[in-house]
Amino acid sequence: MAGTIFILNGPNLNLLGQREVDVYGATTLAEIEAACRDAAAGLGFEIDFRQTNQEGELVTWIQEAREKAVGLVINAAAYTHSSYAIPDALATFEGTKVEVHLSNIFKREEFRHHSTLSNQVDGVICGLGPQGYVLAIEAIAEIANS
Repeated sequence: MAGTIFILNGPNLNLLGQREVDVYGATTLAEIEAACRDAAAGLGFEIDFRQTNQEGELVTWIQEAREKAVGLVINAAAYTHSSYAIPDALATFEGTKVEVHLSNIFKREEFRHHSTLSNQVDGVICGLGPQGYVLAIEAIAEIANS
């Protein structure tokens, strides 16, 4: 294997497929994880896929990724718009980082138009649903292999 990609998910994403299906779709987080595992395996990578409702746990996982991962995909959910601890942690991770959002945050409420994370990541994918995670994995794999 070429390395591990951490995929970190924030609050309420454990309820995908059950809440606001009109915004987030019917795909569950378990289905997204399976698609990520398949995509990563096909590219020679492993994934470490996690979800939490706690901001501090996301920070701890980002710090853990510093020692274990070649890349990091993060969907910080609502923490995208309110956290300062998460971007500070992201700044310490030297691998490729991609911010992912299932919905197009720029077509939603005004407060969602700003991300505190974006200036600490290499790329942002939003509005492409679960496919955004796969695209993030593909981008990290391409960068890691170049």
